[in-house]
Amino acid sequence: MPISVAIVEDSAAWIEELEQVIARDSGLQLTCTCRRMRSALERIPPLAPDVVLMDINLPDGSGIEATARLKDMLPRIEVLIFTVYEDTEEIFKALEAGASGYLLKRSSDVDVLNAIHNLMKGEVPMTGEIARKIIQSFQKKQPIPREYIINENLTRREMDILQALARGLSMKEIGRECSISPGTVNCHLKNIYAKLHVHSRMEAVMKFLGDPHPLTRVQM
Repeated sequence: MPISVAIVEDSAAWIEELEQVIARDSGLQLTCTCRRMRSALERIPPLAPDVVLMDINLPDGSGIEATARLKDMLPRIEVLIFTVYEDTEEIFKALEAGASGYLLKRSSDVDVLNAIHNLMKGEVPMTGEIARKIIQSFQKKQPIPREYIINENLTRREMDILQALARGLSMKEIGRECSISPGTVNCHLKNIYAKLHVHSRMEAVMKFLGDPHPLTRVQM
């Protein structure tokens, strides 16, 4: 089944461009486009798309608020923030509201398509610059020594992979860095998620960097 996608964007030009990008991928299906928060909250829940491309600045409200309300109604929906804003606080608010990824509008068409597909694989799409902003902000608030981790059941390999996630690396990049296959990385990720009681890369990274209590030494 194709991945169903909804667009929430007030710019007609951006809507047209995104529609064309989605139309070029046979694995995607556009369900609806909304130019207001109100219409998004009315039209999207009955359709229950897999992914919502969400702008932050809407004429009648915030895309962040729309994200939070949609996640309340559709907990399994994936929201990808697609905006010009690079402000770290806005990024955190969007992620805290339940967004699964964050892309800048200057991202290429290929990046947008990859982001949608990667969301459905449990990855957290975002540009390298956005990932760096998030990690740098976390590190300023709460630097955590390498020899510590929040779950005593994590192995050294799992810790290395978790730290690579926190640096914004993809599964292929992590595989190259750790000299293992992407499939093996994915198996380690599943174990990490289970041990940390999370369901996504971003949840794992935020728990690792933002919730240091209790800290225990990693298994060797």
